[in-house]
Amino acid sequence: MRVLYAIQGTGNGHLSRARDVIPALLDENIDLDILISGTQADIDLPYTIKYRCKGLSFIFGKKGGVDMWKTYVKSNTLRLQKEIRSIPVQDYHLIINDFEPVSAWACKLAEKPCFSFSHQSAVLSKNAPKPKKKDSLGKMILKNYAPGSHHFGLHFKSYDEGIFTPIIRADIRNANVYEGEHYTVYLPSYSDGKIIHFLSQIPNVKWDVFSKHNNRETVTKNLSIRPITNEAFVQSMATSKGVLCGAGFETPAEALYMQKKLLVVPMKGQYEQQCNAAALQEMNIPVIKSLKEKHLPKVMDWVESNKKIEVDYPNITSEIVQKLLQKSLQE
Repeated sequence: MRVLYAIQGTGNGHLSRARDVIPALLDENIDLDILISGTQADIDLPYTIKYRCKGLSFIFGKKGGVDMWKTYVKSNTLRLQKEIRSIPVQDYHLIINDFEPVSAWACKLAEKPCFSFSHQSAVLSKNAPKPKKKDSLGKMILKNYAPGSHHFGLHFKSYDEGIFTPIIRADIRNANVYEGEHYTVYLPSYSDGKIIHFLSQIPNVKWDVFSKHNNRETVTKNLSIRPITNEAFVQSMATSKGVLCGAGFETPAEALYMQKKLLVVPMKGQYEQQCNAAALQEMNIPVIKSLKEKHLPKVMDWVESNKKIEVDYPNITSEIVQKLLQKSLQE
């Protein structure tokens, strides 16, 4: 059975999850090829990559949202069309897609089934939490960015049939977890300067900040600013008092699994993160809208609090993969 596993390469979450999904697929004795599209990832996969594409990436800004101008400048519709036509999806028995647009649209144009296996598939479920403020454009983009014919979703809870709890990678499950003296921070859509200005106003707290905008480690006031590496980030989270991050999926799920205090800041104009924030709020996780000074008291209250949320995220990666392969054979 020839399988193409296509992975979104913008950010780190999709590639981090793939580190556990790929071994589970290989255990099923299939002929596996891997495709990655997108930019701005900080980690690599220790596997041979058959196809590398530029794809269609959203570029992180420095003010809490997506940099739409850089996203527009770096987008190239002619190149994207060429990449879509270049992927021989008909040569594969099964396409597994983790929010990856090139292979998804290649399948759609070829009228070939595409199995979406992603957090985004779960977010689109009618039973998954949604923000109070409607965003029809954001929902449309999420639905059509990487369209699939079949859906296997991952979310903070199993909100619907076909939605599973998060895949927690082995690095996190095997980490030595204890409570140290610092807080781990990952807010890639904010500049280092903005983060420093905001968090330095909370005294007597050590902030371990992982930055997409700095290639060397620096120390400023009560903050250390570090470039992102997988090992350093896992170690920092595992030994932290708590985690302050965006309202993505993988990092909040990993923090919850480690039973760390969690506070999230959803990206502006990013529908998926607004949905995640709504789900986390239902779980009594504190959410702030931005790094404006009016939100400092809520962060201070969070620092003083000892409230942690217990979750049950069993290791079911192999089980999900087997169900997906069985479904594809039935089809």
